[in-house]
Amino acid sequence: MKDRYMLYTQNGVLENVMSRDEAIEKVKQYQEHGIDVYIVSETEGQRIMENNDEFHRPKWE
Repeated sequence: MKDRYMLYTQNGVLENVMSRDEAIEKVKQYQEHGIDVYIVSETEGQRIMENNDEFHRPKWE
């Protein structure tokens, strides 16, 4: 089984489960419109939705 991913936007919306290539393509589409979006694993996306938890934005040093 291939890994599946979800997208998390700045508005907290998680997109449907998709393949890696689909997720990358969607990120490019969002970026064209100036919207920050992050790719998260299906497991992480479900955790956020089920627990009504916050997304922890990655911090780059």
